[in-house]
Amino acid sequence: MVSVGDKAPGFTLVNHEMKSASLDDYSGGNVVLAFYPGAFTGGCKIELCSIRDGIAKLEDLDAVVLGISVNDPFSNRAFHEDNVLNFQLLCDYNREVVKSYDVYHEDFAGLKGYTAAKRSVFIVGNDGLVKYKWITENPGVLPDFDEVQNELSKLT
Repeated sequence: MVSVGDKAPGFTLVNHEMKSASLDDYSGGNVVLAFYPGAFTGGCKIELCSIRDGIAKLEDLDAVVLGISVNDPFSNRAFHEDNVLNFQLLCDYNREVVKSYDVYHEDFAGLKGYTAAKRSVFIVGNDGLVKYKWITENPGVLPDFDEVQNELSKLT
């Protein structure tokens, strides 16, 4: 389990444009990892559109946002375009990253064998350490992005 103060597990995933993206690509800055259960679901649309609408505040705090789900790049691309998102969506279709961060639901929504990301947010500081962690077991609960901004402001 990843805790505040731990070195953030590294990863390289394909994004919604089928391009490689790595956590190391953003070393030296703050990174907000926003794990979400699935594209084209109501809660995820609300969450990711909230990030889209408030991204300037996060960028002012020297942060890059990376959305991560177990969706394939094709679904994530359509979701990205449909909602005019202004940050990358990364595709953890092998479920390696959700498992390394211990943020996954098995048999999600009663679908035996289907593993999805838990709705969760991590802030990785410019030193590569986890500075903030929020995880919910209930996919209907959304993160408090005012709290995320407050935690980021402590890092600048």
